[in-house]
Amino acid sequence: MNVLFASTIEPAERWLPLLERALPQDRLHTEPREDIDVALVGAPPKGTFARLPRLKLVQSLWMGVEKLLADAELPAQVPLARMVDPGMVAAMSETVLAHVLDWHRHFWHYRQHQAAKVWKHRRQYMAQDRTVGMLGLGELGGDAAKKLLALGFKVCGWSRRPKSLEGVHCSTDLDAVLARSDAVVCLLPLTAQTKGILNKSSIAKIRAGGCLINVARGAHVVMPDLIAALDSRHIAHAYLDVFDEEPLPADSPLWSHPGVTVTPHIAALTEPRTAIATVVGNIERVRRGEAALHLVDRAAGY
Repeated sequence: MNVLFASTIEPAERWLPLLERALPQDRLHTEPREDIDVALVGAPPKGTFARLPRLKLVQSLWMGVEKLLADAELPAQVPLARMVDPGMVAAMSETVLAHVLDWHRHFWHYRQHQAAKVWKHRRQYMAQDRTVGMLGLGELGGDAAKKLLALGFKVCGWSRRPKSLEGVHCSTDLDAVLARSDAVVCLLPLTAQTKGILNKSSIAKIRAGGCLINVARGAHVVMPDLIAALDSRHIAHAYLDVFDEEPLPADSPLWSHPGVTVTPHIAALTEPRTAIATVVGNIERVRRGEAALHLVDRAAGY
């Protein structure tokens, strides 16, 4: 098998030694050629797909695939698999828990108090007093929900299709989930249906004094509506890891807004050490003539 590694973002030096050890019988390449069977991609250089006439599988190195699906050169007849990486799942849960706890324990307030040299206690809540609403109950949302439950939080969740997760109040009614939620975590795929899903109307349904955590895609949030909710103090704090424009421009008001914590799209990165099993497993399936795992439903967008 000829395997292409093509990414303008993922560092080849972190992947290639692992791939070489895991696939000793295969040939790895970093430039397109006509005999490539599998392409491992993460923001591939423009024109990559046009030079791969024998391609049998496109394996994304990331979980989100909206940019690949928007690439006019992506061959329609070639299966596309998204990345499901245990290391990424674990990292995302850590980020979600860190932000929920930062809001729940008022640490974001205390950082401001420290800057102003203010010694002041805030009311203490128990985890059982809070309900966390998960938007998206896939691999990422399901794992974060389980770990929030273990800490004693109540958890509800919204998904487009009916789901059942032990201990989680699952619903396909978005408004109902938002109305139950003190903290809302967005882990949705970006599709035409989810773009702008967190807007003036939906944000207003979150319980007053709550927080919004967006670790999915920037386009899920209508930013002027969120800023208005922060300024009115309906939302106490927002944790934003993703933005419409990245890097976030230096003149963005989000950098200095007292109700916003900004991180540079680092909530969960693909971890080659744990992701390699997914890559190798799908290459072996292609070798046997079987369908790859975690194939993207192009009509659904994920």
